[in-house]
Amino acid sequence: MTNSLFEDFNERSKEVSKYFIFLKSLEQGSTQLSMKDLNGNLRIRMVDSELLKTLKASGFLLLYNLVEATMRNAIEAIFDELRSKGVSYDQMRPELKKIVLKNLKKRNPDEIFSSITLISLDIITVCFDRQDLFSGNIDGRLIRKTASEYGFSYLTDYMKTGDGQDLLTVKTNRNLLAHGFKSFAEVGRDKSADELVEIKNKVVRYLRQILRNITQYLTDEEYLDVGSNNSSSGS
Repeated sequence: MTNSLFEDFNERSKEVSKYFIFLKSLEQGSTQLSMKDLNGNLRIRMVDSELLKTLKASGFLLLYNLVEATMRNAIEAIFDELRSKGVSYDQMRPELKKIVLKNLKKRNPDEIFSSITLISLDIITVCFDRQDLFSGNIDGRLIRKTASEYGFSYLTDYMKTGDGQDLLTVKTNRNLLAHGFKSFAEVGRDKSADELVEIKNKVVRYLRQILRNITQYLTDEEYLDVGSNNSSSGS
């Protein structure tokens, strides 16, 4: 499961990286537009400055998409692990029990009734809905809060990741665009391509380290209650 988690992350992060490399080449002028005039003559033009601002702003949308998709997939991987290992409600650490109860509270009993056979097992994954995870609100603070709720580490190498501080910039600009509070040109005018690449690099490194923390959490079965005598059926 963690292999597919990293495969998806690596594929998405490559897509984002290619876009930012393209942005940088546009701003530096090493990539230009090639177009034909009415007579069919080929003309080379620099990218319009206003268009470049729009393209820069779009980078925040791509980055936020990477952040939210990565964290949603990571949390889903935790629940997939619980299901595959046959972990029961009683075996889970207290923090996870609270999350399961919160998920249960959101579900319509009529919708989940037929899916439950052994309540101590089925209640965990039947009540989980990935659509409930995050909605335009994820940043470094929320990831730290999520880590505390599930019990995995949120510690990263600050020199490489900035501890996710740039995620607030990404989230804020994404929401300004998504809700129409600012135009793409307004959002894109404040950052150079080099600055955006640096933000992208730190965000990617931060997410990768968080995924490694979650992988360690799953490998060491830190989702289990250390104060319980029970162990997962897969152990």
